[in-house]
Amino acid sequence: MYSRIVEQKIEEKLFKGKAILIFGPRQVGKTTLVKNIIAKQAKAFKWFSGDDADVRELLYNTTSTNLRALFANATIIVIDEAQRIENIGITIKLVTDHLPDIQLIATGSSSFELANKINEPLTGRKFEFSLFPLSFQELSQTSGILEETRMLENRLLFGTYPEVVNNPSSEREVLSSIAESYLYKDILGYEGIKKPTVLLKLLTALALQLGSEVSYHELAQTVGVDKNTVEKYIDLLEQVFIIFRINGLNRNIRNELKKSKKIYFYDNGIRNAILGNFLPLDKRTDTGALWENYLIAERKKILNYHKFYGHTYFWRTTQQQGIDYLEEIDGAFEAFEFKWHPNAKATFPKPFLENYPIKAKQIVHPQNYTDFLRQF
Repeated sequence: MYSRIVEQKIEEKLFKGKAILIFGPRQVGKTTLVKNIIAKQAKAFKWFSGDDADVRELLYNTTSTNLRALFANATIIVIDEAQRIENIGITIKLVTDHLPDIQLIATGSSSFELANKINEPLTGRKFEFSLFPLSFQELSQTSGILEETRMLENRLLFGTYPEVVNNPSSEREVLSSIAESYLYKDILGYEGIKKPTVLLKLLTALALQLGSEVSYHELAQTVGVDKNTVEKYIDLLEQVFIIFRINGLNRNIRNELKKSKKIYFYDNGIRNAILGNFLPLDKRTDTGALWENYLIAERKKILNYHKFYGHTYFWRTTQQQGIDYLEEIDGAFEAFEFKWHPNAKATFPKPFLENYPIKAKQIVHPQNYTDFLRQF
C-alpha cells in the first residue's frame, strides 16, 4: 500500500459544498484512493460504478428528487468511472445545487468531455484532482530513496502502475493485461472511432518517435489517414491519459521552430508494451528517449500534485539548437537538459540565454536526478 500525495489534499476539500472529481488513467488506483478516503470518514456512503449498465440508466436524465431517494441516508456518494454516464455533468450539478448535505466524489478514466458526456458547466461547483501512476516521491516515501534509485532501470522499462510495482516478477504480463484490457476501453467506446487499427498504428508511431518533435502531417502519412484524423485521435489519447503534449517555446527569436510539439507517454511501461520491447537498457537504442520520457512524466506528476501554475515547454531552432525542457513561472525560466550518461557534454545555447530571463539551469543525469524529482 502506497500513500498517495493527493489523498490529504482531497480530504481537505471534503464537505465544502462542491463535488470532488478525480481523473486519471484506468488501473492507477483511483478506486483504492477513494476507498481509503471514505474509510476514514466514518460516514454512510453509497458506491455506484459507471461500468454498470443499470447505474448508467439510473443516473442519466434524472431529477434531484429521484437522486435524493436513490441516495437514501448516505452522506458520501461515489460515482466510479463516471465518464461512462451520459450527461454526467447535469447529474453532478443537480447534486451540488440541490443536495448540499451530500459529498459527491466522482472518478473518471477519461475527461468528461469525451464523447460529449458533459453538457453542463460545473464552474464553481467542483474541486478537480488528477491521479497518475505511482510517482518517484510516493515510491521513495515507502521504500526509501536508495531503494528507489536501485529500481531506476526497472522504472524506465516497466513504469510505475501500482499492479506492476506490486508484482515485480510479472511486469510484462501485467502490462500486457493493462494495455489489452483497459488502455483503450474508453476511447474505443467513443462513437467517433471508426478504425481501431488506425489508433493502434498511431500509438506505435508515437512510441517510436518518443523524445522527438512530431509532425501531424508525417504521422498522417505513416498511419494512412488525413492530418485532421491524426489530430483528433491524439486529442482523444490525451483525454484518456495515455499521452500528453508539450509545445515548443516560440517567442523572441526569429529562427525558433513554430508550432512544434513533442508527445510523451504518462508511463514508460505502457509505451514499451505498445512496442512489445522490454529489452534491458544495455541492449537498447532508445535509452535516452526513455530517460527523457521518465523524467518529464515524473515532473508532470510533481507539478500537478503541488499545483504549479506556470508553463512547460521545450525549445528548438531551425539550426537544431535546443533545450530539452523548460518551466516558466512569473516570466522567468528554469532550463533542463537530460543526459543518460553523466559525463555526456551538454550546453545551454547562447541565443536562448541571451534572449530569455533564466532563473536556473541544470543538467539532469542518473547521479543527480533525485533532486529534480523532489524539488519544487
